[in-house]
Amino acid sequence: MRKNLRSFIAGVSFSAVVLSAPAALAAKCGSDASGFAAWLQAFKQEATSRHGLSSYTVSAALNGVTYDAQVIKLDRNQKSFKLSFDEFYKRRVNNALIKRGQTLWAQYGGLFSRIERDYGVPPQIILAIWGLETGYGSGSGKMQVVRSLATLSYDCRRSEFFTRELVAALKIIENGDKAPEDMRGAWAGELGQTQFLPSSYVNYAVDYDGDGKRDLIRSVPDVLASTANYLKQKGWRPGEGWGPGSANEAVLRDWNRAEVYVKTIGVMAEKLEN
Repeated sequence: MRKNLRSFIAGVSFSAVVLSAPAALAAKCGSDASGFAAWLQAFKQEATSRHGLSSYTVSAALNGVTYDAQVIKLDRNQKSFKLSFDEFYKRRVNNALIKRGQTLWAQYGGLFSRIERDYGVPPQIILAIWGLETGYGSGSGKMQVVRSLATLSYDCRRSEFFTRELVAALKIIENGDKAPEDMRGAWAGELGQTQFLPSSYVNYAVDYDGDGKRDLIRSVPDVLASTANYLKQKGWRPGEGWGPGSANEAVLRDWNRAEVYVKTIGVMAEKLEN
């Protein structure tokens, strides 16, 4: 919103003070636990002054949060995506996973049909993602997402990226979609049965069961429709395949950049049809 000239002139000296505040309050990253408490205090101030979050949300979510050394260890030890496709597929997919997916397809047939009508994404693609990410919801993660993201935000390796995700996680709480104590997921902050990063949760989650909340942890309709909405918004082309070089394969790369993962989604989706 533009200010008129009088307001602008009157606010020049005040603006100079405000613009200097972030530098004074800026949360500084670190490489061990020693500076985490100071970082957290500075981030709390930024969360309200810079990101517009309420002090109630910030206090409810961040009071008492501590540094998690295990999260840093896990961040430094990601090896599965360095496997060959055959190794990765064998490790992640088996006949039981395929059969379970086919059973769920039959169980939620009507839901999948509505989702394909509304978003254009076929059931087998959603099922493949659902199965690969959490075994159809059986392994969504039990780690405290806010604590994990606070630790990764403080850590200097990818501080900017994870700070954005931490802010998004707080917005999920502020929006009333999830309570702080329900924010449990994977070590890197992914939430729900198809493992949405908080920023994706904020931007793409939908309330498909109509209960007034976007619940990607417990609501199967919300989980499946939100996954389809993500793919649709990234450019999924209804009625087209997802083979190598296709537009839909490129969309799957938006879901996960690892080539072995994208190929596994495609192959698993084909097996689910049989």
